[in-house]
Amino acid sequence: MTSVTIIGCGWFGFPLAKSLIKQGYSVKANKRLPQDLNQLSQVGIDAYQFDLAVENTFNAARELLNTDMLIINIPPGLRRGETDYLANLHVLTSAIGDKQYQRIIFVSTTGVYPNEDKVMTENDAQPHSLVSETLLQAESMFASMNNSCIVRFAGLIGPQRHPGRFFAGKSDVSGGNVAVNLVHLDDCIAATSLILRAPEVAKVYNLCAPEHPAKADFYPYAATHLGEIAPQFNQQTAPSKIIDGNLICRQLGFSYHHTNPIKMLDAC
Repeated sequence: MTSVTIIGCGWFGFPLAKSLIKQGYSVKANKRLPQDLNQLSQVGIDAYQFDLAVENTFNAARELLNTDMLIINIPPGLRRGETDYLANLHVLTSAIGDKQYQRIIFVSTTGVYPNEDKVMTENDAQPHSLVSETLLQAESMFASMNNSCIVRFAGLIGPQRHPGRFFAGKSDVSGGNVAVNLVHLDDCIAATSLILRAPEVAKVYNLCAPEHPAKADFYPYAATHLGEIAPQFNQQTAPSKIIDGNLICRQLGFSYHHTNPIKMLDAC
């Protein structure tokens, strides 16, 4: 039985772990607090208390990182002002050392792309801000490892993440022309599972639904779908980037289940 370790078993990692168990993998995962381990154990996950910022949990890393495949899904928290993201990842790479894995997947975001009027492919990332510079530094720690793949998620939506709250009730909102770049949790799980199985993968894949409605069309609909007050957009425009998530489709035969962000709302 192939073993997979997930570092970061939260909103994405936990349902991913449950899906992988159903697919026949043996799954290990961590939580930072001991009281959270039972949630993992109850669904068949081999649970470990491990916090990259707490030295006395490092012993758990030895067994946790003894695995066939490794998925690293640590939210950066940069927009919340957290500053220990890169330091924590350095701790993790030190713990990995020279271990060799059949596949390493590092979960990143499409925040690495600048706000420009163009279609963004995997080759268009650049350090256009402090946040993007940090994200790219994080990616670089794992990109050089054997059998690694960076997966950049667009805006994540799904259960407990309904986008109808984002602009609900606001008025005079600018950028109504800007394209929406979203991806549903279901497609993130399916794509990650496919990357684990694939014999050969690219170094980087974007994950983003192929349809991109304008914000002025999408967010009022999303708000009313949730029973909130629809936002009002003004006429002020902004650069509109479109994330191209098609490379994984062309190379690995992936097919997005949720192609239209408006229709995705029924699955949130």
